[in-house]
Amino acid sequence: MTQNATPEAVEALLPEVSALIVEALNLEVKPEEIDVDAPLFGEGLDLDSIDVLEIALVISKKYGFQMRSDDQDNERIFASLRALTAHIASQRTA
Repeated sequence: MTQNATPEAVEALLPEVSALIVEALNLEVKPEEIDVDAPLFGEGLDLDSIDVLEIALVISKKYGFQMRSDDQDNERIFASLRALTAHIASQRTA
C-alpha cells in the first residue's frame, strides 16, 4: 500500500535515511553532513551502481518494500537524499 509522503514525513525521515546510507556504505562522513538536495551520484556523494544496490538492500530490509534495479524511476528516486527519502516515505510498510 502506497501513501503520499507529506513534506513533514520526509523531513522527519531524512536523518534516519542518511544514517542508514552512511552505515550501509561505511562512508567517511557524518549523516548530518550530507546535503539532502545534492546528487547521490557524481558530485554529491559520488555513489556508483554497487552502492545503490547496497542501499536498496538495506532499505528493503528496514522499510519492508522491494526496490527494483530495472525500475524506470530509479534515476529520479536516487537523484538526492531528499528524493530517496520521499520515495521511502511513500512506499514503506514498516
